Amino acid sequence: MSEWNGDKVKASVSAEEWQTRVDLAACYRAVAMMGWDDLVFTHITAKIPGEGHHFLINPYGFMFEEITASSLVKIDLAGNKLDDNPHPINPAGFVIHSAIHAARDDAKCVLHTHSLNGVAVSAQKGGVLPISQQSIFVLANLAYHSYEGVALMDDEKPRLVADLGAKNFFMLRNHGLLTVAPTIPDAFQLMYIFEAACTIQVRAQAGGELIPIPQAIIDNAAAQSRQVTRGQGGQLSWPGVLRRLQRRFPGFDS
Repeated sequence: MSEWNGDKVKASVSAEEWQTRVDLAACYRAVAMMGWDDLVFTHITAKIPGEGHHFLINPYGFMFEEITASSLVKIDLAGNKLDDNPHPINPAGFVIHSAIHAARDDAKCVLHTHSLNGVAVSAQKGGVLPISQQSIFVLANLAYHSYEGVALMDDEKPRLVADLGAKNFFMLRNHGLLTVAPTIPDAFQLMYIFEAACTIQVRAQAGGELIPIPQAIIDNAAAQSRQVTRGQGGQLSWPGVLRRLQRRFPGFDS
């Protein structure tokens, strides 16, 4: 695995791009730290501030705990690399993420996982069930997309976008989980809630009869979430995530 020279890359990009690179690299390592990664086969992307639809994606073949700010690849909506990064990108990651970034101006970060619990629930006909406090926040803002095979074909993009709509939680049937947010910390926080809801569901289904939460509570969940987390919650949890990363997976900001 070859590495970019961090100082050289930092000197060649704007301060806004560098900060986005640092946060995105941290997000990759945080996903690894939480055990949501799938070797090298999922992806997180972030738009570069002030550059329209240019965004950053992982170099294909890097483990998530290896990704650094300088190793991320800058691409456009056509998949063209916009720097001299020698590493390829995951074509399936490009199809899914480019479709969402193009359609949603608020989609500054798109985070996609293949976690075991997430895929397990995505394969259940009932999807996310209203059985936990975590689930009500997901259900208040959740969309589904039916499985069409590995996401390699551009003709799937309109259906992905139509199914997602304006939601921030997206369950890809038989495939995994995806969150969309205006910031990297918020996308991570949403995925934490999404993954927790799925993990709780899988564990609860191994026991006795489940107690459903009334729809009236779910209908009020979005307002409750904003009150408790001051928005999506990323700004509250992210500094602590970064501190934990500096202890366990240092070097993401190089």
